[in-house]
Amino acid sequence: MTLRHKAFLDDVKERGEYGTAQEAQRAARVVLALLGAHLVGEVRAQLAARLPEEFALILLNPLQSAEPLPPERFVRATAAWIEGATEQTATWDVSAVLSTVADTTGEDLLGQILLQLPAGYDLLFGRPQPT
Repeated sequence: MTLRHKAFLDDVKERGEYGTAQEAQRAARVVLALLGAHLVGEVRAQLAARLPEEFALILLNPLQSAEPLPPERFVRATAAWIEGATEQTATWDVSAVLSTVADTTGEDLLGQILLQLPAGYDLLFGRPQPT
């Protein structure tokens, strides 16, 4: 495991208050796979370049969503992919991963990411935008 990979997972683990690195890894893999299905073009490539390689490859998986899910459905989709998860625990998982992603990307790229997503994702990233 590279230092960059470990640091990313440590951040997710701390924010999600997970007991193990495996729990943090599971959440990161699911959330990044779903996020990657919603992003396109240069924005997706720029985000992948800022993530540890394993997570970049998950983000770049060729699956594409027919249309971006609203934040509530994104959380429900996350819950469906994590065994034993509820919408409440999935909200926690999504926030732990996406707030770590937000710290990794910087404000400019995060703004471009949010432009590709339906309203409300700013809260999932832990970066409420003025209305």
